[in-house]
Amino acid sequence: MKKTLIIVVGFIIFQVGYSQDQPQNLSLQEAIDFALENNRSAINAARDIDVAEQQKKETTATGLPQINASIDYQNNLKQQVSLLPASAFDPLSGIRQLEEYYDLEDLEIQALPDPPEGFLPITFGTKHSVTAFATLSQKIFDGSYLVGLQSAKVYLEISENAKIKTDLEVRKAVIEAYGNVLLAEESIQILERNIDVLEKNLFETQKIYENGLGEEESVEQLQITLSGVKSNLNNVERLKTLAYQMLNITLGLDIYNALVLTDNLETLTDQNISLSILEMENNPKSTIDYLIAENDKTSKELLLKLEKSKALPTLNAFINGGYSGYGDEFNFTKKSQDWFGSSLLGVSLDIPIFSSGMRNASTQRAKINLEKAETELTETEQRIKLQIASAKSDYQFAIEDYENKKQNLNLAERIETKNQTKFFEGIGSSFELRQAQTQLYTAQQEMLQAMLDVINTKATLETALNTTILN
Repeated sequence: MKKTLIIVVGFIIFQVGYSQDQPQNLSLQEAIDFALENNRSAINAARDIDVAEQQKKETTATGLPQINASIDYQNNLKQQVSLLPASAFDPLSGIRQLEEYYDLEDLEIQALPDPPEGFLPITFGTKHSVTAFATLSQKIFDGSYLVGLQSAKVYLEISENAKIKTDLEVRKAVIEAYGNVLLAEESIQILERNIDVLEKNLFETQKIYENGLGEEESVEQLQITLSGVKSNLNNVERLKTLAYQMLNITLGLDIYNALVLTDNLETLTDQNISLSILEMENNPKSTIDYLIAENDKTSKELLLKLEKSKALPTLNAFINGGYSGYGDEFNFTKKSQDWFGSSLLGVSLDIPIFSSGMRNASTQRAKINLEKAETELTETEQRIKLQIASAKSDYQFAIEDYENKKQNLNLAERIETKNQTKFFEGIGSSFELRQAQTQLYTAQQEMLQAMLDVINTKATLETALNTTILN
């Protein structure tokens, strides 16, 4: 019993935790907030910032003191042999030199033996040796290091701007995906209502025809219309499944995760109609695309400085110290082992003198790339101005089109109602009724698309202006 209770409690805890991680009911704003935290592109953009921060730390650390240590052990399995002249080991060589120097040939002394000839094989050093050293190094001056520090800072700014750009794109993608789901849901509801009306009309028309008061063509016209609407319903239901899956991917969820959207298309449309955004200043320099292009220009400037810095001298200093031990036996772990210390202090100055034009060519190449970046920055500014103007025009048209489609829908509904009344009163034809119904169905879909266009064009304009104003 106790074991069963533990399993049940654990299952409940798991379900609660799972439901907290997997949202079920989402408004549009909640979906946006969730995606900015869980969308895979947004997550990787945040990781890129972390990478840039670590890169900045790494670059800074290269100019700080560095300490490295090494321990070398050598076992001369077969020691190298050197050949020395045998005469070098002649014990009478000193006497012979005196004899030659003082010209003692006429003296009656005992004759000296001839000096040895050939070479003697000699081995130097010991069979075993251990050397342990530690080195402290420090950059004193290096132009490329100074440029590297500036580059690391710019790299971090690029990553931060890329994150803002990604968040704006994620927000726009969520709005579009959320709107597509609502469009599919609304379309299904409208098509189902149309099918109910058509089936009722077909039933009544069938009875009229069976009673000999109508024509078979009227029944067939309604059957054609009903078949087309049912086919559209099946297609929209499939599209709804894909729309939900796309929304899940955009949110960073499993594609089969179940969602319930709490906003509706009409409410979101009303919330996104704001003429004040059309009055906002077209300042391309405040947009994220311009800032990214400006980052690219700055990076090219730093690359030019880097190439120029290669003509400057570099100055480094170091100090090391260590101990060495030798022996014909491996006795390095014993206290009796002798260790010999040594230390060294040094300064290294490298002066570039002549590179056969290589440095000049690389500097000119970097200068050309900088000029290209400056041209691209100007092009980006002009393109952003056009993009904002186009987005404002599209948004204004979407609002006007929405109002127009709303009026057209009201007219289409009135026309369809009149034709339906005329048809069942026997003063209207089935062809006229079918025409009115088709016109109504088209107006319904155009109305839904117009509402979605208002939402999407508003999101596009906000993205172009680098703003996320909620009205």
